[in-house]
Amino acid sequence: MKDARLRIRSLATALILLFLTAFGAKAQETSADFLADLHDFRINNYLALDAFYNFSASGDTETLNRIVAGINNANDAMNSVIASTSGVLSGDQVEGLNQSFDQFKNLMRSNINEVRDRGYPDLRLMADMANQASTLNVLATELYGIAQENSGAQANDRVESARSASVIMAQMMVRYAARSNSSVSQTFQGAATEIPLDEQAKIFEEFLSNARAGAPSGEIKTTMDDVAAKWQFIRSSYINYNDNNVSFIIDRYSKGILSGLNTAIDLMLSTS
Repeated sequence: MKDARLRIRSLATALILLFLTAFGAKAQETSADFLADLHDFRINNYLALDAFYNFSASGDTETLNRIVAGINNANDAMNSVIASTSGVLSGDQVEGLNQSFDQFKNLMRSNINEVRDRGYPDLRLMADMANQASTLNVLATELYGIAQENSGAQANDRVESARSASVIMAQMMVRYAARSNSSVSQTFQGAATEIPLDEQAKIFEEFLSNARAGAPSGEIKTTMDDVAAKWQFIRSSYINYNDNNVSFIIDRYSKGILSGLNTAIDLMLSTS
């Protein structure tokens, strides 16, 4: 009887430990998912804004579809952030981000309608949208840092460097699109206060170098080598941004870099 009680007690202890281990892993996974959603939210807002600047000059349906895809993907990420039970951000913080996103979406809708109805953008509306986009993404980045700190999980330096590189690349891509598609829209990207494109390019290179550190192998190495090769192809265009360059090639390669970094991040997370 005593042996039976001991076996039952041992089994109960084992089940409790198993439950606690599974719960802890789930909590950590939820925090990691939260950070991934918040990162996707930032990138897709930039992709939508980049598409708008191209749409403002062309008005074509394919580019409009890219805007819609960017907004929809950002919206999905925002919904995941709202639904998260990780607790790494307060309800007020998440709601503040969502309200800022709503303002951005409303301004995007108004700007799209202006281009469709008149054939060209309203400069004041476009300035309002660019300013709101800047406010939104500053807030999202600030909350990303807070969420990362509150998660309690040790940061993966290579993943975080790759995500930071993605954000810088997305910012540069949007600013270049603004410069390329309007003679005045570059002023809406904070030209007087933001870091110049050539300096941003150097910051991107630092993050890219950190993301490639540690002698990666296999698919990660192949993917990161491809990202680095694409960067070398367009690097001079960002460094010498006042020169006459082929904007659609820069845009295409920038998106290729973003896609490659996203793939590399997934691979790093799956092997960590």
